[in-house]
Amino acid sequence: MNKLEQARAQISEIDAKMARLFEQRMEAAKLIAEHKMEHGLPILDTAREQAVIDQNSVLIQDPVIREYYVPFLKGTMDVSKAYQSRLMQGLRVAYSGVEGAFAHISAGRIFPEAQRLGFKNFRSAYDAVVDGTCDCAVLPIENSFNGEVGEVQDLMFFGPLHVNGVYELTITQNLIALPGTDISEIRQVFSHPQALGQCQSYIHDHGWRAVEYANTALAAEHVARLGDISLAAIASAETADLYGLEVLEANINESSQNTTRFAVFSRAENRALGRKMGDHFMLVFTSRNEAGSLAAALAVLGKQYGFNMRTLRSRPVKELLWEYYFYLEAEGDIFSEKGQNLLRDMAPYCDRLKVVGTFERHAMI
Repeated sequence: MNKLEQARAQISEIDAKMARLFEQRMEAAKLIAEHKMEHGLPILDTAREQAVIDQNSVLIQDPVIREYYVPFLKGTMDVSKAYQSRLMQGLRVAYSGVEGAFAHISAGRIFPEAQRLGFKNFRSAYDAVVDGTCDCAVLPIENSFNGEVGEVQDLMFFGPLHVNGVYELTITQNLIALPGTDISEIRQVFSHPQALGQCQSYIHDHGWRAVEYANTALAAEHVARLGDISLAAIASAETADLYGLEVLEANINESSQNTTRFAVFSRAENRALGRKMGDHFMLVFTSRNEAGSLAAALAVLGKQYGFNMRTLRSRPVKELLWEYYFYLEAEGDIFSEKGQNLLRDMAPYCDRLKVVGTFERHAMI
């Protein structure tokens, strides 16, 4: 047997071993897909992929071969993601609104392989996950221009679902109308009140009448259906494509920093004590009706355990007159030993204390 035949025989033997290992790897990928479906997690996890590359690259001793191993590893992970995507095509994601709304767009960017189901309001979308109609829900929790979404925050406090991810979507508002429309022909613009507010100066400068609509996508559908060149809508470019409209002018919102944070809600909590699940966490709690209870609870968080609080808001408990609960976001891992000790030591100052979920900050979509 010459060198070529010897090398080919060796490669065949190695390939046979790799085939068996490949099957084992894909079985593990299947378990990952099942976990992600259960917890409402997206397929793409950039941080995890980079950690795998960094960890496995050092196993290759030859620096020249290592250069080829990294793309080999990336290709293997791409195949794994494709397989997970196939398995997760049955994932049902709830959102509030209609096709083309920003919530619909957000759900599609987080879960591009999933079936998206629209519901008439936040509670209906949330309840669809509670009763098992959907696997998870993508709901807005805060807008950089208009503040928190109080109704969704209330669902966090009163409802049973967990947040396993928070994603930021940059909201770009566009003036859209029938193809061929000239801006000078427009007399009225339709959109959701928040979108109209975000573009108030632009609308005022053109002297148009602003008409409120239930959401941006329905406003676009309304303009398309009437077929009147004097009408326009304010919505996303994706919405314009969906309803056969044309973007007359893009980026008309006053603030270039207009971003909405969307949370993914699921029935299962993505929890593992001692394993970092996210670099931020959410709590909701009520303080005891005793002098200094709120200050004492926050002192445990900051002074005693050194967690950096980034958000603190109060909301009325609607069932009880003049009673309030608090929504809190802080940096750190709440499921670490330190985080669990924090919850234990905060509890005496709270009537109710609940971990809503964990997330990675600034996950852009």
